[in-house]
Amino acid sequence: MTPEEFRRYGRQVVDWIADYHERIASMPVLSQVKPGDVQDALPARPPEEGEGFEGVLADLERIVLPGVTHWQHPSFFAYFPSNTSGPAILGDLLSSGLGVQGMLWATSPACTEMETRVADWMVDLLGLPAAFRGNGVIQDSASSACLVALLAAVQRTGGSAARDGIDRRHTLYVSSQTHSSLEKAARITGIGSANVRVVDVDPGTLAMDPAHLDALLTEDAAAGAVPVMVCATVGTTSTTAVDPVPAIGEVCRGHGVWLHVDAAYAGVAAVCPEFRWVNDGLAEHADSYSTNPHKWLLTNFDCTLLWLADRAPMIEALSILPEYLRNQATTSGDVIDYRDWQIPLGRRFRALKLWSVIRWYGAEGLRAHIRAGARLADALASWIAADPAFEVRDHHPFGLVCFRPRWAGLAPDEADAATLALMERLNASGDLYLTHTRVGGRVLLRLAVGGPATEERHVRAAWDRIREEAARPTA
Repeated sequence: MTPEEFRRYGRQVVDWIADYHERIASMPVLSQVKPGDVQDALPARPPEEGEGFEGVLADLERIVLPGVTHWQHPSFFAYFPSNTSGPAILGDLLSSGLGVQGMLWATSPACTEMETRVADWMVDLLGLPAAFRGNGVIQDSASSACLVALLAAVQRTGGSAARDGIDRRHTLYVSSQTHSSLEKAARITGIGSANVRVVDVDPGTLAMDPAHLDALLTEDAAAGAVPVMVCATVGTTSTTAVDPVPAIGEVCRGHGVWLHVDAAYAGVAAVCPEFRWVNDGLAEHADSYSTNPHKWLLTNFDCTLLWLADRAPMIEALSILPEYLRNQATTSGDVIDYRDWQIPLGRRFRALKLWSVIRWYGAEGLRAHIRAGARLADALASWIAADPAFEVRDHHPFGLVCFRPRWAGLAPDEADAATLALMERLNASGDLYLTHTRVGGRVLLRLAVGGPATEERHVRAAWDRIREEAARPTA
């Protein structure tokens, strides 16, 4: 493809993306294809000769688009938002156009130094501890961030784990509400799923119980185990429960255990001063902390920020320097090589899209976006609370609301089945997309607000549609 051809087709691609965002609200939120439909529409064999780009754009419309669930749809309320925005898309395009592989400072100084600076900007924007300055890195996801933190924590327990391996039983501490990526991290590191200790939660708030954590740590140490890390969560995936980080941190300090704070969804809310309480305890206790601009801060996937109070254990755990990577800048010790801060060697120029977003929106624009999502969630919760046919979970500090129909006359198991059937009908309609969770064994619907295109009319329409469908007689 010549530069001139790239210009011509590039303009068409940008126009297609812009048109897509303009018409996205007219499409069913959840893809309506059946398993195998997309694959069956694609040729079984690759073309022998090049076909040009017109056919790619045509098949994008004909084959790909029907198989897309539209995460940027204003009525996408499932999981958590996975925001994108114009400046983020353009920043990603610039990253792709530059084609940088930023594994070392020497392989593109701008890739490394912009990432360090943008991570420091986020320390300022979120009001994070000063110790995090210069110690931030962009990971692909919170799952990778937790894995890197765990590897660093393992290294700190003995100092030789990276070389000699784990030679004793090591333990990791989570709650029933902690993201499943922590169990996966335990498997990958060799700690093992059986050594993931589940701490009790408060039955009302679903927050981790510091007293039970203290008891487990004491019990395990007495049995000869090596407690490695505790993961506290600020804004759990299920219900956005918030663990008491200051109290958990005191327990961790007493036992000399690494504290990782996972704020994948909710951490970016701290761009607003009224949400800075999500940072309570970080400065005093957190060894590592992560949050995802790609969820609620207008930056397209993938973009997770991980900070460490002390980077040394992480680098000890992950640094390997073969001869073919040696260079003068690395040897000098004056630069950061982010290959030592992540699992893979290679890395994309992710900072460009976050840099573009921050520069386009500024702090005030980012705050306005977060506040809009929280305001709409509050409005939805008030509407649900006012309807005697539904009950709403009281805890909804961010953009997620959990609720369920009361289903008068149905036994608990029957009510749960009815709630799940309601969700399936709503999702199949294409009008909106919800997910569910279980609290105290009972099924709740989850409606997460926060998409940049979502307005009050979309949330109101979703609520009206839910009420209408719940009231409809079913066979």
